[in-house]
Amino acid sequence: MSPASGVGHYENFPVASWLCPCALRPAVVAIYGFARTADDIADEGGASPEQRRADLQAYRTELHRVAAGAAPAPRWASVFAPLQRAIDAHALPLALLNDLLDAFLQDTAVQRYADRATLLDYCRRSANPVGRLLLHLYRPLAPIAGSETALAQSDAICTALQLINFWQDPSLDHARGRIYLPQEAWARHGVDEATLLARSDSAATQALIADECRQARELMLQGAPLALALPGRLGWELRGVVQGGLRILDRIAALDHATLSQRPSLGATDWPLIAWRALLMPGIPRQT
Repeated sequence: MSPASGVGHYENFPVASWLCPCALRPAVVAIYGFARTADDIADEGGASPEQRRADLQAYRTELHRVAAGAAPAPRWASVFAPLQRAIDAHALPLALLNDLLDAFLQDTAVQRYADRATLLDYCRRSANPVGRLLLHLYRPLAPIAGSETALAQSDAICTALQLINFWQDPSLDHARGRIYLPQEAWARHGVDEATLLARSDSAATQALIADECRQARELMLQGAPLALALPGRLGWELRGVVQGGLRILDRIAALDHATLSQRPSLGATDWPLIAWRALLMPGIPRQT
């Protein structure tokens, strides 16, 4: 129910899952298309940062046009026609869609993060809105999805997934000149920028990645009770998302956190384990 950065921030978005109720699937696909296209504008191709920002501003203008009832313009009609239907059918909060665009604009201008607080603020806009949008869709089926507890736990899961995907393959973003590892954490571990950009693993960089992964795991476990609280298909979907994220952290640890030079991935043997853990949710308390 949340984003994951890799080739794009949204590659693990549950758009095709059979667990998604058929009535909600068009809206989920529309939100995915909106986020995926904005992500491509921000990151793909050879456009300059200035052109990317201009295109994202035009994209935002189009969002507000269709939300106000105007017919989608040809340029992004394949994105905004289904999104307009989803906005009309489900009263999607425009503030959350705007938050996503704010994050993509930030990607065109900000390449370093001073500390954990500034990184988490980025995740608040780049990751958390997707989970909140999905909870919004599910509220008619599960009123608990609109509770403050559910929203906070969703934020924790979404931020954790974003961070896990950053630490799974930091070099993917480094190739774009962007380092999400907080600068304060570099200093604490005695790591410099040149080492990170050179994809050079060392005891210090591995300790740095290990520390960041520990914090991502803590966030995931903070949010995980939501998967047991939500009924039906959404709860099962979220169980798989949580356990998949935790399994990637296991894989990173198995490499001794040397992910500057290698990318851990999930293989055929991981999926049965993820399914088993999703069924049992070991160590995750049920909310009372």
